[in-house]
Amino acid sequence: MFNFEVIQNNSPRWNEIVKQAKVFDFHHTSYFHQIDTDFDTQLLYFYSDNEFIALPVVIRPIEGTKYVDLTSVYGYSGPLSYFNNDVSKNELIHFFKTSFIDYCTQNNIISVFSRLHPLISEQKDILGGLGEILDLNKTVSIDLTIDQVEQRQAYRKSLKSELNQLRRKEIIVESVSTSHDIDAFIAIYYETMDRVSASPNYYFSKKYFYDFLNNDDFQARLLVAKNNDKVIAGAIFTHTDKIMQYHLAGTTEEYIKDTPMKLILDEARLVGNESSAESLHLGGGVGGSDDDSLFKFKSAFSKNFKQFSVWKYIVNTEVYDQLSKDKEHSNFFPLYRS
Repeated sequence: MFNFEVIQNNSPRWNEIVKQAKVFDFHHTSYFHQIDTDFDTQLLYFYSDNEFIALPVVIRPIEGTKYVDLTSVYGYSGPLSYFNNDVSKNELIHFFKTSFIDYCTQNNIISVFSRLHPLISEQKDILGGLGEILDLNKTVSIDLTIDQVEQRQAYRKSLKSELNQLRRKEIIVESVSTSHDIDAFIAIYYETMDRVSASPNYYFSKKYFYDFLNNDDFQARLLVAKNNDKVIAGAIFTHTDKIMQYHLAGTTEEYIKDTPMKLILDEARLVGNESSAESLHLGGGVGGSDDDSLFKFKSAFSKNFKQFSVWKYIVNTEVYDQLSKDKEHSNFFPLYRS
C-alpha cells in the first residue's frame, strides 16, 4: 500500500525522514530550509512500509495570479530515497510520479525547478520522464573511502609542493569555535565577497554564521588557517553521515597569493577520514572546466568528478505559455520569472 503525505517544515518528522535516506546532505534538512528562503517549504513524502521517496520543495507564489511554482533551496537538493529492491523501487517511482502530478494540479503549480545532488545518483532514476534533466558543470569530490596516501597521490603534482611551502611558512590549520576566531572568519568572508563583487544575498548576517555552526540538524565545523596566531583564511564544512561538504570560505587579501585555502582543504580531508563520511564534496566552479579558475583550484585535489544537473518540469503548459508570452526567449527557467 502506497501513501503520500505533505510534511510541514515545523514538523520533527522532516528530519526523521531525511535521516532514513540512503544518502542525504545538509541541503535537505529542515534547518536549511528555514534559513535559506522566506517562502513556505514542504517535504513531499511518498512511501510504503520502510521504503520512500522524499522531495523537499520551496513554494513560490506567482505575483498577480492564483498560481505558484516549486523550486529548491540554493545548493544541492533534489529527491531522497530508500528502496529494498528494484521491483519495489520501480513501483514506488511510478506512484511518486502519478501522485506528484496530482499534487501539482490540485495546488495550481505551474512549473518545478530543482538543483540535483551530484553524489545522489538515484535522483535521475526517480525523476526520469517528468520534464527535463539538464546536465551542467562537473563538481569535484574526494573519495574518503580510500586511504590517506592514495588520496594524496591523486593530488596535482604542483599542489603537493605548494602544501609543503605553506607549511614551511608556519601556516597552520585549526578547528575553532571561539567567538574571536568566528568573528575573524566572518570579517574575512565579507572581505572576500567584496573582492569578488558578490551579490547581496551572499552577505549573511553574523547571526547566520553562529546559528549555522551551532544548529541541531547537522554537524558544521569551522577550519581556519593561521599565521603567527592571526586568522588568514577559513572555511565551513558540514557533515551528514556519508557526505562532508565544503560550504562558505574566504581568504584575507594580504595572504591571497599564498592560497592558504589549499592547506585548509588538505586538513579537511584528514578530518573527513576520521568520520563516517565517504566523500568530501568540494563543489564545482562557474563552468566546470579547466578554463574556470575555481574548478581548476578544486580539481588539483581530485579527479573524482561528479555531474551537477538541474530538473525542469512544466506541469501546465498552457498557463506557463500565457505567463511567458511577453518574455524574450532564453534558457532561463521558468521563463516567466526572467
